[in-house]
Amino acid sequence: MPERVDVVVLGMGVGGEELANTLADSGLNVVGIESHLVGGECPYYGCIPTKMMIRADDMVAEGRRIPGFAGESTVNADWTPVARRIRDVATDNWNDRVAVERFERKGGHFVRGAGTLAGPGKVSVNGTTYEASRAIVIATGTSPAVPPIPGLDRVKYWTNREAVKVEQLPESLVILGGGAIGVELAQAFARFGVKVTIIEGMNRVLAMEEPEASAVLGEVLQRDGIELCLNARAKSVEPRGGAAIVMLEDGRQVTGAQLMVATGRRANLRDIGLETVGLDPSVRLLEPDDHLRVGERLWAIGDVTTSGGFTHMAIYHAGIAIDDILGKPGPGADYRAKPRVTFTDPEVGATGLTEEQAKKKGINVRTGIQKASVTSRGWIHGPGNDGFIKVVEDADRGVLVGATTMGPRGGDLLGIFELAIKMQIPSDELRHLIYAYPTFYRGVGEAVRKLGPDQHTPIR
Repeated sequence: MPERVDVVVLGMGVGGEELANTLADSGLNVVGIESHLVGGECPYYGCIPTKMMIRADDMVAEGRRIPGFAGESTVNADWTPVARRIRDVATDNWNDRVAVERFERKGGHFVRGAGTLAGPGKVSVNGTTYEASRAIVIATGTSPAVPPIPGLDRVKYWTNREAVKVEQLPESLVILGGGAIGVELAQAFARFGVKVTIIEGMNRVLAMEEPEASAVLGEVLQRDGIELCLNARAKSVEPRGGAAIVMLEDGRQVTGAQLMVATGRRANLRDIGLETVGLDPSVRLLEPDDHLRVGERLWAIGDVTTSGGFTHMAIYHAGIAIDDILGKPGPGADYRAKPRVTFTDPEVGATGLTEEQAKKKGINVRTGIQKASVTSRGWIHGPGNDGFIKVVEDADRGVLVGATTMGPRGGDLLGIFELAIKMQIPSDELRHLIYAYPTFYRGVGEAVRKLGPDQHTPIR
């Protein structure tokens, strides 16, 4: 006989953990199932440890910028304290005991194992079937997507998981993929003395962002000593004398003491029994409604959905699903101002649509752009002031539909744009705000004014 409970959460990553803890705290009988670590990718292999790496490489870079501005400096970069901080402070040596106990203290029942859907309202794990009267939530997250390159299986390559665990840095590193993960880790390792090469199939790094961001970041990465192989695709890989040789389709060879694969993520939806609840088991991602429902008493949140991809989206989804499961009225998901940040130096923050995406939607687009280095604060900042603020406007309606904030603390400048896009605040209102001087965010007003003259009457 199935064991009856209120809620089963299949996958205890960031979103699943948030949802399971909150529902258990609300008095429901919640079963949380996770085959790896409670908390998922973010606290153990993603957001937290990688940003510790980036914080360390930023400190190294700032130390090297002292000459000519604040005296003299000699920086001897040492990876040992970085690795120790990740192991001991961030991840408890990749142990989730604290997270499991936190869930259990709230009354939750944790099961370590690979759960599968077993029909409407049912989940099986480790030989036990649970029947949920209120909800089943699919929150199984993603894993690194490894391309089928001949010979890759003969090389001991890294993904982000191995990269954050490394304690001895290689002399050289070849990274397949110039997206957010690839460029963040490339810069971190390069600033600690590793010779890094990025192989990217598109004609620019961060190909999903504005081309201006790709151009600026490409220059910065090259200044950091990183070699960029763009418009390049790996044809095959072979081990040779402890190194990895990547053969490119154009005939070039790239050699590194270590190879890292950063070619994207795939949702963990295979073999979880989607077909038993009427869902297509071959889908790449699930497409829930605006309250994250994918079926009767069935929700999906986070990276397994078409609007996931980030920790903050999983937490956002969890909040909506929690209210829905508890029967609380609340707004559905609104993705118009979905934010994202690449934590390179300079940071690349973005929200809403890029210029190209807006044009593809048939929007009559106007853009405004202001270089970070020519704002008063950017000029004061000096070295490390690369970047810009770019705004994308629907000219017919006089409201912003997208923005990019690239520069020092670029991600922290996104808030005003998220609010403007979601609330449809007229661009003219942004023109006439009082921006504190001298601040980085003062560039917001400068970029908006470069859209052109006022075209609409501001709200008063």
